[in-house]
Amino acid sequence: MEPAPPASPAAPPARSDRVRRLSFAQEELRLISALVVLIGFGVFLALPFVLSIGSVVFLPIAAALVLTVILSPLADWLARLGLPNTLASVIALLILIGGVLLALALILQPALTLVERIPTLLDTVGRRFAELRDQFDWLARINDRIAAMGAKAGAREVVLAEPSLLETVAFATPSVVIEFILTLLMTFFMIEARVRLRQKLLFGRASFGTSIKAARALREVQDRVASYILTVAMINAGVGVVAAIGAWSLGLPAPIMWGGLAMIMNFVPYIGPMLMVALTALFGIGTADTVILGLLPAATYLALHTVEANFVTPAILGKRFTMNPVMILIALSYFTWIWGVLGALLSVPILLILTALFDHLGRPNLVGFIFGEPLFSTELDEPGTPAPDTTAPGTR
Repeated sequence: MEPAPPASPAAPPARSDRVRRLSFAQEELRLISALVVLIGFGVFLALPFVLSIGSVVFLPIAAALVLTVILSPLADWLARLGLPNTLASVIALLILIGGVLLALALILQPALTLVERIPTLLDTVGRRFAELRDQFDWLARINDRIAAMGAKAGAREVVLAEPSLLETVAFATPSVVIEFILTLLMTFFMIEARVRLRQKLLFGRASFGTSIKAARALREVQDRVASYILTVAMINAGVGVVAAIGAWSLGLPAPIMWGGLAMIMNFVPYIGPMLMVALTALFGIGTADTVILGLLPAATYLALHTVEANFVTPAILGKRFTMNPVMILIALSYFTWIWGVLGALLSVPILLILTALFDHLGRPNLVGFIFGEPLFSTELDEPGTPAPDTTAPGTR
């Protein structure tokens, strides 16, 4: 009788334990990701109220941050020429102030003259549209009958007294001056401290890889935003020059002002050109003999903007600065709701800063997360996949 073979030892349950650990880790990670999404959504909804209420504090900080990113390359270039850091920061800020004051002088001075003509222009526009309205007199009669049916006999009209333009400017000026001074001071100190910030990001990290990642993120944010603003400013300056020449050739008053407005409006995507078309249509109709001739300046600017937005800007900026139009509109409406006109001007630079940071930190996969995918690109190994062989050669 042959002896029975020896029983083989039971296989260790290492693989099943690993699968359970990975499954538990993925569930824990998804729970944490869900909490992060909920917190982020709550912050996104609550942030506008906080920023709008505290606009005197938060608006100068946001504007100073954007201006610092834009002016830092100029300050670095001046420092490489041998100027001290403080002096380079002051000169960069003075160049910005000089450009803003020059633009305001070229735009505001003619604009104040045109403001005095607004009542006359409105009367002219009213007469032009009255001529068109006479051709649709039957619509006016229907409107009068509807108004007569809804009117009440003996009703009193209550007119609320509104503050005059001078009173509005007088009340708004102190707040604007305070925010402007705070923005300039914060911008100067941020530009002056840029070198120390870079050194802290490089040498204050626990690992060398983290320092390199922080340095690359800072460099990418600065290069992307500064290059975008400089390139777009040059394109918009060209648009302003062409618009000024067109306004002069079409006989519009103050062509330099129209060129400056076209340049500034072009910094606000979509909304700015639409407002520019409305303004040129208003003043064109108010100064021309007929409605058709009055619409010629608006049509000319619309053609200029179409060529610039669809051919010139994409060819110069390229794919590096291509952004989703939906994200641009969301950022535009979001920051305009918070800070008004200044928020509209800051929306695209802020979106560029956030986009550059997300490119380095990782963009959340919100749509995929809803369908069960990880929130970020880094994920754990799927349960059941074999672990990578990390055994050193020759140790088997």
